[in-house]
Amino acid sequence: MHVRIRPRVMGNLLLGLTALIWGCAFVAQRAGMEHVGPFAFNGLRSLLASVALGGVYWGMRAVRTGQRERRGPREKTGGARELLLAAGLCGLCLFVAASAQQIGLVDASAGHGGFITALYILIVPLLSLFAGRRVRWLHWFCAGLGVAGLWLLCAMDGLSGVGRGDWWLLGCAFAFSSHILVVAHFAPQVDAVALSALQFLVAGVLSLPLIPVEVRLFGTPAFSWEALGRAWVPFVYAGLGSSAIGYTFQIVGQRYTDPTVASLLMCLESVFAVLMGVLFGERLTGHELAGCGLLFVAILLAQVPEKPDRKRPGTERGRAGTAGTA
Repeated sequence: MHVRIRPRVMGNLLLGLTALIWGCAFVAQRAGMEHVGPFAFNGLRSLLASVALGGVYWGMRAVRTGQRERRGPREKTGGARELLLAAGLCGLCLFVAASAQQIGLVDASAGHGGFITALYILIVPLLSLFAGRRVRWLHWFCAGLGVAGLWLLCAMDGLSGVGRGDWWLLGCAFAFSSHILVVAHFAPQVDAVALSALQFLVAGVLSLPLIPVEVRLFGTPAFSWEALGRAWVPFVYAGLGSSAIGYTFQIVGQRYTDPTVASLLMCLESVFAVLMGVLFGERLTGHELAGCGLLFVAILLAQVPEKPDRKRPGTERGRAGTAGTA
């Protein structure tokens, strides 16, 4: 029996899977930073992701060319100009966000990093208002509930002073919020794999020229191919898993999901990061379990569909009422 999954459900599943991949990648990012600096790690992993996705894109294109056209209308995508604009904006936001996160983790603790970065669940609806999007009151409530859950999960022990790393992480949260909104705008219009490959190319090209200055600025290890070889496992996971697969799932998932709901789903990254720690022998405290529970409740509430406006002419009841009074 053929089961058809609704596009919105499929989008939410992909974004949840994205959060799982990113949650596991948090361990890889910290491990990689023990051997190379933030710009070297992000730049090279971005180029690895771009090459891998470029191969996937050309392979899929060759398959489509060799196949006969399927029945029904084909999915329309934007032209090359629109794709390049989307890739440039997404790549710039991704470069700023990933760099700020890696730099922030040099000084900030994991609790600070997890909580401050995931503040994009509040920043996204706020920026959505400036972008002209309507934000449901329920989504505002869920965002606030999500922040409370993140506090219990990551930072209940206290944010003891705001350090340099925390400011970098706050900038990272704003950059990730911008990335979510830019993806939400362009994802329905362009090829997802092509956009993902090109955005990583942009992020990688912007990162590489900064490698020589990262030692002087942040005191991170100097880059060498030998050091990168010692970090090959986290590097490959971050490049292929977190970047190539995770961000492509984000772009595809956001085709069918509201940006505020997407931000709530992706903040599950913090939950999965904590659960990964449990697999490696850590124990969850009571407030961490409560934080996970609040996050899940917030995400479930955000899925409640909006009731149709009976007074709006676009609804069936509105059309009938208009016909009756005519």
